[in-house]
Amino acid sequence: MGRSRNPRQTRDTRRRQTAVEAVVEAVDGGLAQLVPDPDRSRAWTLLIDGAPQSHVDLDDPAYLSFEYQRRLGHVIDLVAPPGKPVHAVHLGGGAFTLARYAAATRPRSTQQVVERDASLVQLVRRELPLDPNARIRVRSADARAGLAKVPDGWADLVIADVFSGARTPAHLTSTEFLDEVRRALRPSGVYAANLADGPPLAHLRGQIATAAARFAELALIADPAVLRGKRFGNAVLVASDAPLPLAELTRRAASDPHPGRVEHGRPLSDFTGGAVPVTDAAAVASPAPPPSVFR
Repeated sequence: MGRSRNPRQTRDTRRRQTAVEAVVEAVDGGLAQLVPDPDRSRAWTLLIDGAPQSHVDLDDPAYLSFEYQRRLGHVIDLVAPPGKPVHAVHLGGGAFTLARYAAATRPRSTQQVVERDASLVQLVRRELPLDPNARIRVRSADARAGLAKVPDGWADLVIADVFSGARTPAHLTSTEFLDEVRRALRPSGVYAANLADGPPLAHLRGQIATAAARFAELALIADPAVLRGKRFGNAVLVASDAPLPLAELTRRAASDPHPGRVEHGRPLSDFTGGAVPVTDAAAVASPAPPPSVFR
């Protein structure tokens, strides 16, 4: 159901669309576009080669527009008591949406963002500056190499949201990669990954099996249609050696504008369908999305 708008709001929106133009710039990973959101006065969507990457509202960094980012936001909300500062590592920066969210909802959190595309980092810093009071350090490096520099047991939370050409690189899908994640996490820490797949969901099943080989507790948040293999989409994998807040995670995912389902325990194990853990030697990048996804 669409929101009703009065004529004044419509005129203001049209004026903004005329006055504020998209920022288009070549970066290491392709052609970046920062497109103004016509409904929010200081909000922007970042696209790389036409694929949406991030949405940022500079006036309200706690606002998460993208479905998968809201689900990762739930993980950030539940990783520690409300408002408590955390140590977080973000593999993949985009427009730093989730780091901004954590800084707004958990002030005094200390965060590290690892983003390989140095030109993109410069663009985002220039056009969408971070709050100078936020404790966010941005490092231009490969995600796995940057993770290796995180001290043992430092992180309460590691979030992986890394895409190159709309695909997760192979070296970020293996048990060896998750060994580095576990090393950086404190014993009760949480790992969350944004995964993308479509039918027959072989990549997603393999990633669940890989995480199950390294973590005691798992949960998967996804649109039911994605889990049924009806369409290509995102799924958020959550893993820890400590019990996960499954009841609250389920409640929050179900109450989203686009409700998600949380799978865990035996149903999630059954969902893998006999998939085996992925190692560096056998790892491949996640499948490319069909062109219709971004239309």
